[in-house]
Amino acid sequence: MEQNWTSGSVFKSIVRFSLPYLASYFLQTLYGMADLFIVGQFGTVADTTAVSIGSQAMHMLTVMIVGLAMGATVMISRQTGARNSAGAAKAAGNAVSIFMLMSAVLTAVLLLLAGQIVRALATPGEAAAGTVRYLTVCFMGIPFITAYNVISSIFRGLGDTKSPMYFVAVACVLNIALDYLFIGLLGLGPLGAALGTTLSQTVSVAVSLAVILRRKDGIRLKKSDFVLEKATAADILKVGVPVAVQDGFIQVAFIVITVFANRRGLDDSAAVGIVEKCIGVLFLVPSSMLSAVSALCAQNLGAGKQERARRTLLYAAAVSAVYGAAVSVIVFFAAQQVVSVFTRNSRVVLLGGQYLRGYIWDCIFAGVHFCFSGYFCACQKSYLSFMHNALSIVLVRIPCSYIAARLFADTLFPMGLAAPLGSLLSVAVCLSAFAVLRKKGAC
Repeated sequence: MEQNWTSGSVFKSIVRFSLPYLASYFLQTLYGMADLFIVGQFGTVADTTAVSIGSQAMHMLTVMIVGLAMGATVMISRQTGARNSAGAAKAAGNAVSIFMLMSAVLTAVLLLLAGQIVRALATPGEAAAGTVRYLTVCFMGIPFITAYNVISSIFRGLGDTKSPMYFVAVACVLNIALDYLFIGLLGLGPLGAALGTTLSQTVSVAVSLAVILRRKDGIRLKKSDFVLEKATAADILKVGVPVAVQDGFIQVAFIVITVFANRRGLDDSAAVGIVEKCIGVLFLVPSSMLSAVSALCAQNLGAGKQERARRTLLYAAAVSAVYGAAVSVIVFFAAQQVVSVFTRNSRVVLLGGQYLRGYIWDCIFAGVHFCFSGYFCACQKSYLSFMHNALSIVLVRIPCSYIAARLFADTLFPMGLAAPLGSLLSVAVCLSAFAVLRKKGAC
């Protein structure tokens, strides 16, 4: 299970580490998109809107959990790089305890607030009831979502990206099958989508636990490792909390933009929801680079190899930028065809194509600042990642989206452009911060 990435070709290390990660992200995104695709084939526009809004709220929660789990991945990676198995075990055990306590509180609070959340999102009246049903069932599955992510963070911290890929593959296949059963055959609409997602995630967690119990390699966890230790828990939270807050802030921005679209009508709301799902797929490579940079750089920094960590960052940023440029050009000319995969409504296809043509250029710039965010996390300076994203959202993305929504009533293209403009500011801040850190020898 444990793998060392502190020697050999930097480029090959990135590719070997990130490919299983990329596959995991693809499968995780696929089973999220399956809900929207299948409900679009068998349901109404209101059903599609309910699933798109509800899944966006769940995505916000999930990315915050993943962001917090970044603290565990980084701390385990640094201990692995330093050849400290006891320290890695302590970090893993403390992470499990932190996440399980958190999931219990989240589940109780969110179930009580489901109705208020739907109203806060300015959900169109036709889709409100379906959105409440979708979120209620998904909130019940929070302990399993949390368990999957903490288990995956432990494996990735140890340098193993293949096992989480297998776990999410199980969830993906099962979710698609259950979606066709609950939505297609039984006609349960948004409720069926939520049931498929929650049940598939539960089975995935059961499989991952079975694998852990049967393996004889890797770290050995003792009961004492699960007892919260102030220093260890603080190190995990020091990295994870800023990332979680940052990711939550980003999702709040997405939700605010969704609210702008919701107020324009049902078709605009559905179009924006579909494009957000498409962007999730197109951003798979940048997202996998972020995760690869954070884990690989953390191992190398733990081993005292700062220059190798910096080269890992630069290679990954170059790969992300080249990928982003190629995808942006292709999707710009095929935007409506991409959106039409998820809906038969011609008006939604038109609006979605407009929004996607503006948004897609963010794939270039976001890929670069994603890599820097991973590097800052590995350096235990994740507050820098929060800072550049916060500036981007507050100064550019939300204001530009609001202005575009008010001034351009007949097109979503200008709203889409707010994303790449915000990422341009993030790239500038990241480059400046990196230069300062390098000059000071801080990382």
